[in-house]
Amino acid sequence: MGWAVIFLAVLTYCTGTDGQSPWTQPPSSSVSLGGSITISCRTQSTNRISWYQQKEGKGPHFVHCDGCSSRGEGIPNRFTATRSGTTGSLAITNV
Repeated sequence: MGWAVIFLAVLTYCTGTDGQSPWTQPPSSSVSLGGSITISCRTQSTNRISWYQQKEGKGPHFVHCDGCSSRGEGIPNRFTATRSGTTGSLAITNV
């Protein structure tokens, strides 16, 4: 699978970025191979929360966002973004 990843939560509109809204995210998470994990991000904004993957030496790659009907190119459906109030989550199954 080769998904050695770092995920960044970025607050965004579908057409632009809202750099004014503070957000917080735990610094790290761990999961066993084959397991599931949910990464959360908290914001004060009502804008969409988009999740990006960034591999070492590469630019960010869109994964998914709450309210989006599609995922980024090459991202399997085991990545699912949701939102409840001011907390956005990215669930990853079968890591």
